[in-house]
Amino acid sequence: MEKKTMKTLLLGAAALAAPLYLIAPGSASKRQKAPFLGRNFAHRGLHARDKSVPENSLEAFRLAARAGYGMELDVQLSRDGQVVVFHDDTLNRVCGVDARVDELSYAELSQLKLCGTEYGIPLFSDVLAVVRGRGPLIVELKNGRRNRELCEKTYALLEDYRGDVCIESFNPFIVAWFRLHARDLVRGQLAMRPTEYRKEGYGGVKGFLLGHTLLNVIARPQFIAYKIGLRPPLVRLAEWMGAMKFDWTSHEPRNERGRDAVIFEFYKPKLKFK
Repeated sequence: MEKKTMKTLLLGAAALAAPLYLIAPGSASKRQKAPFLGRNFAHRGLHARDKSVPENSLEAFRLAARAGYGMELDVQLSRDGQVVVFHDDTLNRVCGVDARVDELSYAELSQLKLCGTEYGIPLFSDVLAVVRGRGPLIVELKNGRRNRELCEKTYALLEDYRGDVCIESFNPFIVAWFRLHARDLVRGQLAMRPTEYRKEGYGGVKGFLLGHTLLNVIARPQFIAYKIGLRPPLVRLAEWMGAMKFDWTSHEPRNERGRDAVIFEFYKPKLKFK
């Protein structure tokens, strides 16, 4: 009886320990965390609801940097391997062109305009030159067909940049690349509730794993950037274990409560809330 009881206890302990192992975040020093804690980050720059200043435009980043905000932005590759700042996989919504970003060269992309304005699609290097370290950056690497190349080229551009930067991605394997090759950079896992993943066409198992951050084991992110709303218990547990708490995308200051950083748009909060 004692052997059976011990076996049962050991199995129970293993069952409890397994989720903890899977969701455990990576560690970051106080120095690494400091530039991001208590900061508001302008989502895709300080762009306007009426699109007069479009998202991910040089002007949006110029305005955000001038105001002193942190900034969040998206990077991906053009067909010829240039790192461009653009959110969607396709150009339909923002540029009115039926094509994928990675199907066009940067020369072709540079001829397009954002939201019908005078502003074009910027290179990541151009955004870095505009910001010049005037606010911390959250750089989201978009999941695509050449993820390793995107990671390598993004990091190469950041190595010579003088300013505070962290990276994030929905793809834990992209985050894991930085864990292995760029441990100096703070890294984060973007995530949302499993029901949201299903809306995006992800299968039940994949959406469940991502939505509960059970793939933290791959990348050991130091922050979790979660879509505003109820967080599943395992996500809250990962935060309790040390992951910084980032929220996206806020439309009102009350979302600062209990958070370490907030990604906002369409209003102008305080620069810092802690």
